Amino acid sequence: MPASPSSSAQAARQRLADRLRDLRTRAHINGVQFAEQAGWSNSTQVSLIERGQRTITADHVRLWCRICGASPDTTEELLAEQAHVVRMWVANQQLARGGLRRLQEETRDLYAEARQMRFYASKGIPGLLQTPAYCGWALRSIRHEFQMELDDVTAAVEARMARKHALHGPCRFAFVLEQEAIWHRTCPRQVHREQLQHLLRVIGMPSVSLGIIPWARERTVAGFGVWPDESFLITGDHLVTVELVSGNLTVTRREEVASYVQAWERFTALARVGDGAVALIQTALDALDALDEHDR
Repeated sequence: MPASPSSSAQAARQRLADRLRDLRTRAHINGVQFAEQAGWSNSTQVSLIERGQRTITADHVRLWCRICGASPDTTEELLAEQAHVVRMWVANQQLARGGLRRLQEETRDLYAEARQMRFYASKGIPGLLQTPAYCGWALRSIRHEFQMELDDVTAAVEARMARKHALHGPCRFAFVLEQEAIWHRTCPRQVHREQLQHLLRVIGMPSVSLGIIPWARERTVAGFGVWPDESFLITGDHLVTVELVSGNLTVTRREEVASYVQAWERFTALARVGDGAVALIQTALDALDALDEHDR
């Protein structure tokens, strides 16, 4: 279980560690006694695991449950929590090992089976809304950033474009973008122009709602400031995926998912939709046209 800068991932790791410690103390077994029964030379490993300072494996959970006499139900519950903690944080280095195409294909079923997806994007255009050219530039940047030897960008673009078939299915997709997301130009001018023109077409799709938060908008909801956040995706009401610089965070705990839903609602309250969103996209297109005129 790799270390994560995410407070959510660390909190999940510590919750599991606390439960193992509580299990031992309720069984009236001290650290030295536990180490002896585990066949360890001293209690240092017990302390490291219970403080969340060492990877907690499924074997550790089974060992704690056996020595402490936990019930089968408790054992299964703790094993499920351990598995969740392992899946919760995946560093980008791990994600990159299988290649870019594999990254796209691993989420294909998620998109195909979902009935509601809510996206918040603060930096760039979400994959489902990308053109092939914009997608290619984004994936090539990822390959360069993580120094990936395998060059499967073309196949990865095809896989991501195939995933877009979900837009024509029963799922409803709601996107909220910061205005920066449509202005950040990380690709050639014409590629960026085609991407913005594609967004104008997407707004008319029955399965899609698209809102954009303007720069000039006062960012307050119910009297409190609303700050930009990391991009995230809420699938249904049970799963959140957060994109961080160093990896992807997966959140499934009900109270944590609820906090992202609340954040989503605050962002939605700030966004312009319909003609308002069209006007913001058109402003970005006009700026590109002005650059073309300047270069002539």
